[in-house]
Amino acid sequence: MYKDKTDERIIGYLKEDARESFVDIGKKLKLSESAVRRRVKNLVDSKTINKFTIELGEENVTSAIVLVSVDSATDTSKVSLKLAKLNGVKTVYEITGQYDITTIMSASSIAEINNSIDELRKIAGVVDTNTVIILKKII
Repeated sequence: MYKDKTDERIIGYLKEDARESFVDIGKKLKLSESAVRRRVKNLVDSKTINKFTIELGEENVTSAIVLVSVDSATDTSKVSLKLAKLNGVKTVYEITGQYDITTIMSASSIAEINNSIDELRKIAGVVDTNTVIILKKII
């Protein structure tokens, strides 16, 4: 589907706040509520917008640091790229020391973190992990 500048602006507003009303978006764009609604419906129908989602505040998120050892015969950077695609992985670092990679994960529960770690352990070349749940962020 062709997207014009108005569609791009609507997408931008929805990225900032997916709960923003079509009336409010319409006022900003000088469009009627029904015009915004129709455009959003077209964006959803064309799969330009796949879903509307929420982002939890830090106090509602469980985070973990996962240290990963990679088999010496495996390219660490390939494992890093696969880790970056896992649900919940926010950051991936290649590091020195006992472990080769560290990741920062976030999810709404420890169970979701655990599911991501289970997927992480299935990646070819991963030989060991050490997970630390973050209890409190100081700064």
